[in-house]
Amino acid sequence: MCCVFTVLLFLGPRVGSITWWLIQPVRWDVAFGSIIWPILGIIFVPWTTLMYVAVNNPVTGISLLGWLFIALAVFTDVSQLAGSGYFNRDRVPGMSAAETAGPADSTDTAEPADSK
Repeated sequence: MCCVFTVLLFLGPRVGSITWWLIQPVRWDVAFGSIIWPILGIIFVPWTTLMYVAVNNPVTGISLLGWLFIALAVFTDVSQLAGSGYFNRDRVPGMSAAETAGPADSTDTAEPADSK
């Protein structure tokens, strides 16, 4: 388990998940029962997948505290997706900050026309 935390610290949740899966494949099989769900989880929601495997107990199931940790992991995954979409919006045509600025955000300082 210490190895997983070290890998998470330096390489991120996807590499940590794959490392943990290679070290303890039985735990992952018990948690998911299929190979497709952990693969999709590692690709799309890596923190939630890690937390689900960490709090899953095959005998008693997931406790209330475990569900709270899973909710925190879901929030982390959604925050990462939303943050990366917001900060990379300049790469999408038509979505740069200057093009989407409204009239209140306009930086034009045009002089008013003189009325005679």
